[in-house]
Order: sequence, then C-alpha cells, then structure tokens
Amino acid sequence: MAIDKKQVEEIVRAVGGKENIEAATHCVTRLRFALYDESKVDTESLDQNDLVKGQFSSQGQFQVVIGPGLVDKVYDEMIQITGGDRSSKDDVKAVAGKKQNPIQRAIKTLSDIFIPILPAIITAGLLLGINNILTGPGIFFDGKSLVDVYPAWKDLASIINTIASTAFTFLPALIGWAAVKRFGGSPLLGIVLGLILVHPDLLSAYGYADAVNNGTVPTWNLFGWEIEKIGYQGQVLPVLVSAYLLAKMEIFLNKRVHDSIKLLVVAPVTLLITGFLAFTIIGPVTFAIANAITSGLIYVYDSYAALGGLIYGGLYALLVITGMHHTFLAVDVQLIGSQGGTFLWPMLALSNIAQGSAALAMMLVLREKKMRGLAATSSVSAFLGVTEPAIFGVNIRYRYPFIFGMIGSAIGGVLLTMNNVQATSIGVGGVPGFLSIFPDKWGVFFIGMAIVLVVPFVLTVLFGRAKLRKEDRSASNETVAEPKAATSQSASGVTSSTAKTDPNQRTRSAAQVGDEAVNTLEIMAPLTGQAVSLEQVPDPAFAEKQMGEGVAIEPSGNVVVAPFDAQVAHVIKSKHAVILEHASGLQVLIHVGINTVSLKGEGFNMHVEAGEHVKAGQKLLEFDRKAIEDAGYPLITPIIIPDGQDMVERVEVTTGDVTSNQNGVLKVHLKG
Repeated sequence: MAIDKKQVEEIVRAVGGKENIEAATHCVTRLRFALYDESKVDTESLDQNDLVKGQFSSQGQFQVVIGPGLVDKVYDEMIQITGGDRSSKDDVKAVAGKKQNPIQRAIKTLSDIFIPILPAIITAGLLLGINNILTGPGIFFDGKSLVDVYPAWKDLASIINTIASTAFTFLPALIGWAAVKRFGGSPLLGIVLGLILVHPDLLSAYGYADAVNNGTVPTWNLFGWEIEKIGYQGQVLPVLVSAYLLAKMEIFLNKRVHDSIKLLVVAPVTLLITGFLAFTIIGPVTFAIANAITSGLIYVYDSYAALGGLIYGGLYALLVITGMHHTFLAVDVQLIGSQGGTFLWPMLALSNIAQGSAALAMMLVLREKKMRGLAATSSVSAFLGVTEPAIFGVNIRYRYPFIFGMIGSAIGGVLLTMNNVQATSIGVGGVPGFLSIFPDKWGVFFIGMAIVLVVPFVLTVLFGRAKLRKEDRSASNETVAEPKAATSQSASGVTSSTAKTDPNQRTRSAAQVGDEAVNTLEIMAPLTGQAVSLEQVPDPAFAEKQMGEGVAIEPSGNVVVAPFDAQVAHVIKSKHAVILEHASGLQVLIHVGINTVSLKGEGFNMHVEAGEHVKAGQKLLEFDRKAIEDAGYPLITPIIIPDGQDMVERVEVTTGDVTSNQNGVLKVHLKG
C-alpha cells in the first residue's frame, strides 16, 4: 500500500514537529516516540489522520497506532522527512525512562536495589520464624518456651538464630552491593562499604539508644571534631546515599585516572572519601532522617491505628499493581532495625491471602475450564505470598474479586493494628506469614487470616453468581428475539450459514475464490487455550480496538498454526507476529504476547517466510513460554482483522475454550 507523504508529515507535525522528537522507533503495530514535551502533541490532528488508528502515552513513550504491514513504511517515510537517526526500541525505552517523574524513577530505583536481595531477606525471615517457635514462651507450654522445657534444643535454636540474623546484621553490605551495582559502580566496593558501616569496632546501632541514655556513646576526636563512633546495623538510608556517592565517584575517577595506576588510586580513594563522609556527614544526617520517618510512622500507628490499618491494609494490593509496594520493603527493614518489629508487614501477608481467596472464589463463578484452573493455581501462589498471578491473571481481569479482596484486607488490617500485631522480620507472605509474627500475637493474626479468607470469598461468589444469572437472563431474551432460521439467502442468491464449518475445509469469501462465492470467512483458533475479548488485553492499542476488531487467546500451548489456507504476507523481524492473507485478499494479524517485540526474537522460532503459501493447521511459529514469562511479558495473543480492509462488513467474536484449528474464534462477514 502506498503511503501519502502529506499524512506522514501531518503525524510529525502533530507530535510537535521534528524538534520535539528525541528518539523514535516502531514495532509491528505502532510508532513509538520519546518526546521532549508531550504537551505539544495535537491529539485532534492525529485523530483526523487516516493513517492513525489510535494514540496513547505509556511509561514515558507516546505511541501512535498505525497497524501491521504499514507502520514500517510510515516509519521509513518519517525518518526521511525528519532527517533523524533510526533508534532501537531499547534506545527509546532508555530515553523514555528519563521522562518519568521523580517519584516514578525513585520507585524503580528502589525496586532495582531491593528485589535482588529479597531472597536473602525472606530466607532470614523464615529461619527467624522457626527460631520464634523454638524460643517463644507460651506457644507449647504455659509461660515457657520449647527450649526452656527441653534445654537440649537450645543450642540448635542458637545456631538457627545466628544463621537467620546474619542477613539483617550485615544488611548494609547487601544493600551496598545492590545499590552500587544499580548506580553503575563496582559491586565489590559496595559490599566493602556496607561492611565498613557495620564494623565490629563500632557501637552497634541496636545499642545506640541505651548508650545515649547512659552517656557512653564512643566518639572519634578529629582535631577537636567529635564524631560518634556508631555502626548502622538495620539502617537503609545511610548505605543508600553512601553507595550512590561511591558509585559516582568511582565512575568519575575511572574516566580520569590513567590505566597504569587505576588499581592504586580509584578504589582506595573512593572508599576512603566515601567512608569518611559516611561517618562524618551522610551517616548522622540520614540516621536522623530515618529516625524522624520512623517516629512519624510510630506516631500515626499509636494515634490512629484503625485508620492506618484500613488504608494500608485495603490499598496494599493497589501498590502491587503500581509497583510502589517495593518502597515499603525499605520502610519495613528500617522499622525492624530501629524498633525491633514492623506493623506494616503483617498487613501485607493478609492482603496476599485476601487476593488469593478472591481468586479461589472465581473457581465457583467461572465457567471456562482453563480460567477455573488459572484461578486455582494462582490462588495457591497468593496463599504462599506471590500475588501477581492472582491479581493480574484473574482478579483485575474481572475487577470485582480484586475489589472484594481489598475490602477483606482492609478489615483484617484494622484488626491487626488495633491489636498491635507486629512481625519480627520479613518472611514469606500469605499463610506462612505467621512464622514472622511475634508468637504472643498469633491468635489475633489467625483471626485476621480467617477474615481475609472468608470475606473476599463469600462476597466474590455471591456477586459473581448474581452477575452470571443476570447475563444468562439477558442472553435468553436476546435468543428469543432472534430468528431461528439457521440459514438465509441474500438477494444475489448467496447462502450464509451460522453453523460452524469443517476445520479442515477451506472457507470461501464473497470475492470469487475458485468456482464459488460465499459471504463469510470463519477464522479458526491458531492456538489452543482460552479465547477472550480484546478488552482483556493489557495494551490500549488492542483493548480499545485501535487497529481493528478481533479476539485474543490466552495460550495453554506454545505453537501457532495457520487458521486457514493462506499466503504469508509479512513476517515480523522479531518473529513474534505474522500477517496472513486469505485468497479473498483479507489479511489477519497474529501477535504473540504483549510488548514481546522487546525480546528481539529471543524465545521465538518462525517456521515460515514471507510469500510462502501455507495450509490450514500448518505450523507457523513456536515460542518459549518460560522465556517470555520470565521476561515479564503477558502471553495473551491478539488475532486482529486490521482496519482499512474495504471488503469487511462486520466481525463476530466467539470466546471460550479453543483448540487450534478446531474451533472458530472469528467470523468475518464480507461485503458482496
């Protein structure tokens, strides 16, 4: 298809002109811009442009939907018009990241630092939970612990405690490693920096308060300058700020020191200056800030416990969606280090259970076999502390289970805060979370667990079944109103049938194909899985049907086959999508996953080439499910009838369980 240069020029003008384009690239369906100023975008002009199917802004990128088979031509023309350089998707992503507001960047930075060390912290939390069981009084015996009654277990408990507490004792070393690595420095120097801040010659931060009260805080005297000789065990801010300074100083020196003396200069100077500033300025200032933040949280907790539990307990699941929940990991660690326990983490554990309970309830509501299986497995995951499968796979998709999960979690949060339930450590969320709770509060925590199990489950089942009954009544009324004839004949004598065609039989269209002409084309499922409406695709370009009508499939396998006899019109360079053309001229896009273009072909194996003729059921491509999921991309696969095909009159969608090339998912009614 020829491109109207004036329309491309209008797109450039509408995004603010070439001066406003910092970087631009494209994927199989859309142009992706990193703009200097998105406020300059003329959205009305884009809406009126015939080339543009839609537009939206996401994660610092302004995206203009053009459609498959056309976007690459538009991009080429745009590059000629602007005279700009071609950019990769990583280039645009990097530039777009700079467009995020400071809060978004701070959240991402904290996530990048704390996620790598999370396994060590969770493992420590689990082991401390075991130690709590052994040493907590009143769990098995009245007023006594297990080791009091059976002293032979005492040394075992001591060894477990030593192993468990190590991650928290040397937490600054873990944070130093992750932070310096994130800021671009040498991770080894980050570890050394963290160990410097908890050196055994220093007064432990855990004993600082008592030393202040007793007037026994040790000091260094630097030519009359008294500096407190304290460590920063359990502290987050001192090592974070020091790690940033260390990384930037190392980068600065590496660029300016000759290679022959780098080993003698860069690391020693960097550590000496950073360590000195950490003890003299950074440590005392950030220690005071951290204590002020902790005091503020404690004040709110002591003064407005119920309100705090209602808000944090109820909204924690929303924090998971935005990614902001990672910021509270630092707060939990700070509370544990300075106060000996955190009141936030127990509410996290209940929120996990609440979302799992709501997902489990959907087993009694959903009719599709695959979705019921997803609800069951994702609920188990949530009960064990990992809520993303339940939240993103089930609850957000249907909305009401997510809301009922938050309601149950809010009620549980109020109960916990009003009864001063705290955790001694950060462990595994969900049901095993009780191991991290102070043993004397287990009873209240178990009541909270009962609340978040029952409330979301009951509300979800009652509402979901009522919703299904309403939909059934509506569908019944529509069926009664429709004509019962299975076939009809047009004025031209062409017969249209609502019955499904033989999957092995090639379907004809209104355009002459062979010796006969019919006016519908039934498109079989190219994948085995669960067919759902486009609205459930987590991408506005597909969900809002900016590129055209269609359906999406949540695949249970990893093979894509041809849904009809076709010619391969286009194979996307990154192998995640293919465009097929029927003999009638109708084109269909099959797009595996969302944002999988970023994988650059990794995890995909294309078995066909552009121009090749394929038969219905022939293998088109295979994909590595684990590689895609591990990269964080959804597997849901849209099958689209791109807009702009004049032969299309309307498209019907069929959802439910499907088997590749055995079930129809789209029926395209053609003009003629």
